[in-house]
Amino acid sequence: GSHDTMTYCLDKRSAVSGNESKLVKFLNKCVPCIVHPIIMKWSTTQVLTVTEQLEAGVRYLDFRIAHKANDPSMNLYFVHMVYTTVTVQDTLWEVLRWLETHPQEVVILACRNFDGLTKRLHSHLVACIKEIFQCKLCPRNVRDKENLHSTVRRRELNLTVMSVELWDNSRDTTFLLSSKEYLMCHFLIFVSGKFFVAGINLTENLRYILLHPFGSLKQMTLRSLPCLKIWIKQQYPGPKKECINIIAGDFIGNNDFVKDVIELNTKI
Repeated sequence: GSHDTMTYCLDKRSAVSGNESKLVKFLNKCVPCIVHPIIMKWSTTQVLTVTEQLEAGVRYLDFRIAHKANDPSMNLYFVHMVYTTVTVQDTLWEVLRWLETHPQEVVILACRNFDGLTKRLHSHLVACIKEIFQCKLCPRNVRDKENLHSTVRRRELNLTVMSVELWDNSRDTTFLLSSKEYLMCHFLIFVSGKFFVAGINLTENLRYILLHPFGSLKQMTLRSLPCLKIWIKQQYPGPKKECINIIAGDFIGNNDFVKDVIELNTKI
């Protein structure tokens, strides 16, 4: 999976999200020529497009959906501190085009955040998903992995399903890797046998950003890849409580992240 899938196309001219702190919005308003480039560096988690990510082997897309403040249109965008240049609707069509050329593949769409979405806009989003994917959508009665496997074999469909997830944020790689057990034992009580993802990603806060104005999320992530690579190779896929099945990462085109995750299937 890719964490914050759409950050490769954040809009440099876009306003800061309404959900960000008052301090961030104030600083960006006062000195945008300094603050906005810093925000962009710490908001970007991917450099490959959606199609390139799918071609690379990603099958779980993390969509943070939002509606821009004071925008009279029904257009929906993606957001991570700032909004994207592309709309949700255009991106869904892009995913569909890829699915149509890969009829045996399954893609999971994790739609969340919904910043600024009214009930009307949320209904509009659901209608767009239904209109675009139509019969490729996972049927409502498919609630777990076993039913999904049988549905894929029986109907030979591309399926897109919604996913709920739990994230733990830290800048400490050691803590993040050790916290996996905490996340799993607490989360599996509620969703055992269902689709879920425990995203464990290096995350900065405002204080850290201000102390590292010349740094970036990419630099912080790439430094930790050797450690994360070792952790991935230690995992086991499957239905047991200690197993993990969806791993979402930042900058998935770097290193052998996708290859290492896919190779876990050889352990089944």
